[in-house]
Amino acid sequence: MVDRIVERTDGVNAERVTETNSGGTVVVERRGGGAGLLIGLAVLILVVLGALYLINQNNREAVKTDAITGAAESVGDAAKDVGSAAKDATKPN
Repeated sequence: MVDRIVERTDGVNAERVTETNSGGTVVVERRGGGAGLLIGLAVLILVVLGALYLINQNNREAVKTDAITGAAESVGDAAKDVGSAAKDATKPN
């Protein structure tokens, strides 16, 4: 039984070929350098940050809308008070 092992690497991927003479079996192992995992993790982080930014911006728009609505209600209430005062001023005593 004779084993022959050949290993090659290109800096990113590693390949190991083991040849065994006994049964004609060839085993090929290939391993990556892990760059794909790092890129995937970076993309995932960017997606999460983008989602948080959009949610935060949506909340700011809701706060602005609530502030404008509150101001409009205050103006409407003030107009009613002025109208009531004007009616009271024109009534004879």
